[in-house]
Amino acid sequence: MSKNIKGLVLITGTTSGVGLNTLKPLLRFGWEVIAVNRSNKRAIKIAEESLTKEEVKNVHFIEIDLSNLDDVRKGCDEILERFKKPINSLICNAAVYKPRLKRPERSPQGFENSMAVNHFGHFLMINLLMENILSSEREIVLNGKSTLFKPRITVLGTVTANYSELGGRIPIPAPADLGDLSGFKNGFLSPISMANGKKFKPGKAYKDSKLCNMVTVQELSKRYPAEEIIVNSLYPGCVADTKLFRDTPWLFRFLFPIFQKFITRGYVSQRLAGERVAKVATYKEFAKPSVHWSWGNRQKTGRKAFSQKLSKRIIDANTSKKTYDLTKLLVGLD
Repeated sequence: MSKNIKGLVLITGTTSGVGLNTLKPLLRFGWEVIAVNRSNKRAIKIAEESLTKEEVKNVHFIEIDLSNLDDVRKGCDEILERFKKPINSLICNAAVYKPRLKRPERSPQGFENSMAVNHFGHFLMINLLMENILSSEREIVLNGKSTLFKPRITVLGTVTANYSELGGRIPIPAPADLGDLSGFKNGFLSPISMANGKKFKPGKAYKDSKLCNMVTVQELSKRYPAEEIIVNSLYPGCVADTKLFRDTPWLFRFLFPIFQKFITRGYVSQRLAGERVAKVATYKEFAKPSVHWSWGNRQKTGRKAFSQKLSKRIIDANTSKKTYDLTKLLVGLD
């Protein structure tokens, strides 16, 4: 085995916010990075503005529209062909949130778009790259030093998808809840736009997609032993000023960061959130399967990450199995 295999990490959504701010710590930790975005041109331009020339040399750009399952397949084929060494760590970060929609936007395959991007696209990518990730070398080089690293998949979750937390019980427009999954069972095509088959609620559609992300982490952790791969998730804190909120009313965009900074004290900077994502995806102390890492909803100096209690809607074995199996059918894996 070569002793000069540099660690390779893939992250989706690096043109702004948490994803962009995860790049620099990953590079500082010594990783080589695959950055997956809808537009290589935009991703490269922003990376060149944010990183040094030496840092950019260690970033490889792959163009994938996560809303389009055909594009995900094509992009994963390119990754497997282009990179001679396997991926050690995969970070599912990209997301869309459009709470003001009156009618659902549809993906090229006809699915409600927030579910298509946030859940289906990442789910398909994980499955298409899983064999590659599992085959990655356990001894890699980071900043010139040899280190043992178990393959890892890290998914960004959210407090609004966890009914065990106050933020997950907010009834505007409704808490995340997949119900009986009748929307998935019936094909999730027009006029169906929600996992539970009920009326379209754009804010809830986002929450449901993130709930699916967190459910997927739990199910993958059951299907793949911890000796082979670590699958986990995290909530890095409330990053109230990212472009994720670009489609919210301007007054919300103005007041929400202020509210989080001075009332709830849950505000986290994009830079700190990026540091947290990079650490959970790569540091040894976070190599625990099925854990949802959190720093709490009220930020305190020096607080350490802890394993957040998850609601039954996330950890229920029957729900997670059904969600996983139905998603496999919808994305064309069965």
